[in-house]
Amino acid sequence: MRGFFDFARTYTTDSLSQFVTYDFRNQIYDKLQHVSFAYHDKEHTGNLMSKATADVEAVRRFVNMGLVRSSEVVVRTLAVTSILVWLNWELALISLVFVPFLVMRSTMVMGRLRRMWLHVQEVNGELVTALQENLVGIHVVKAFGSEDFERRKYDKKAQELRGEYYQSERLQGTNSAWMSLYFTFALGLIVWYGGWEIIRGDLTAGQLTMFVLYLNQLTFPIRSAAQIINSFSRAISSGGRIFDVLDADSPVEEKPNARIMGRSEGLVRFEDASFAYDSRSPSLTSVNIEAEPGEITAILGAPGSGKSTIVNLLPRFYDVTGGRVTIDGQDIREVTLESLRSNVGIVQQDIFLFDATIRDNIAYGISSATEEDIINAAKVAQLHDQIMAFAHGYDTWVGERGSTLSGGQRQRLSIARTVLVDPPILILDDSTSSVDVETERQIHQAMVNVMKGRTTFVIAHRLSTVREADQILVLKDGTIAERGNHHELMAQRGIYRDIYELQLRPQEEVLLDASIAGGDGGDN
Repeated sequence: MRGFFDFARTYTTDSLSQFVTYDFRNQIYDKLQHVSFAYHDKEHTGNLMSKATADVEAVRRFVNMGLVRSSEVVVRTLAVTSILVWLNWELALISLVFVPFLVMRSTMVMGRLRRMWLHVQEVNGELVTALQENLVGIHVVKAFGSEDFERRKYDKKAQELRGEYYQSERLQGTNSAWMSLYFTFALGLIVWYGGWEIIRGDLTAGQLTMFVLYLNQLTFPIRSAAQIINSFSRAISSGGRIFDVLDADSPVEEKPNARIMGRSEGLVRFEDASFAYDSRSPSLTSVNIEAEPGEITAILGAPGSGKSTIVNLLPRFYDVTGGRVTIDGQDIREVTLESLRSNVGIVQQDIFLFDATIRDNIAYGISSATEEDIINAAKVAQLHDQIMAFAHGYDTWVGERGSTLSGGQRQRLSIARTVLVDPPILILDDSTSSVDVETERQIHQAMVNVMKGRTTFVIAHRLSTVREADQILVLKDGTIAERGNHHELMAQRGIYRDIYELQLRPQEEVLLDASIAGGDGGDN
């Protein structure tokens, strides 16, 4: 019977702990998918990874070893204590003399362990963050010969974690030893007092033996109590970190009665839009922009002037702190995030490709895309011929972050991915900044066709895009300092003209030289 119940307990506790961790992992992952950029801006990726792995595992161990076992400890302690009182209340009273000391010490240890394990989990998160940053930035580390510096930095954090683990394990071991000592003292008192009772004739040797054998049944609860206290303290610390994620408020929330936005015509307005990442430094102040359907709006400005902020507000990666942003007259805060973002296509500056095939990366997020749709999108991005040059074509594995592709190929794959969405509003965040002149020419020609009929916002660093824009916005310190087309702004002799002379005119000369070189090559 005992073997049967041990099996049932093990099966039940393992199943329960796996169900709990399954739910936790999914809830954390789902939460991280839906919180806005503002949350991720403040959280380290490595720390979030630690919460989703090490902290969830700590909770699993408590559910498996502590939660159910604590019930067993309580039941066995009450049952055995009742039997001991029934057998001999005097000996039972002696056996319980140390219980107040056990309770007092357990309470003190639990508080200390909780603080220790919280710090351990925080340091573990910092260690994972250091590892994650090193792996992501390994090219920079090697380029600057900083391997030894990174090793020392990681070693320092690993030593701190080792020390914290050692302190917590030492406290746990000390507590377990004290528990055993209390129990041994109690047993010694019972043997002494019971022997005296036998000599007096008030107790038989058999009755004392029976009492001691029952008392031995308390060995397991007493020794398990130390382990339960440790796992409970760790689970509380880890659970607190987990619920910090699950209970986090996202700065961008979808309203319960949000409407579904149909396919937009592409009329975009920023009406006195303001935004600040924190209360001390506003990024945008009372910005007014109107982009008609099919217009190209180029955005220029120095770093930190607010260019990226404007295009991040349009798909609601962040919410305005003042004013509003509308599409076709609808405040974007009144519509669902999914329907809004299906109307806004983005080619970001920092291109991220998944460790999957070229086909999967192009069709990411579009489960209904056909082979023909994928090929057409690649052709628009001037990438089809290069894909077919690979041995496996569209089934070519791109590797982690697209490591098997060149910078220009990654750029064009990102464009193809956006083209496949077929959005009425398009955001190009410096989409051709890392390609050569010839590739830029090909992409630009393709994007001319893509932008037709679409309202397009371009964070522009390239002459070709700027000159063809219907309106150019020049930002300075979060406000629009100048606005107009290329010829109007050149006539103003202001900030735009300075940018043109310093940055854009040299590009014009390079493009002209490339054109001449290409023409000479054709004649030869």
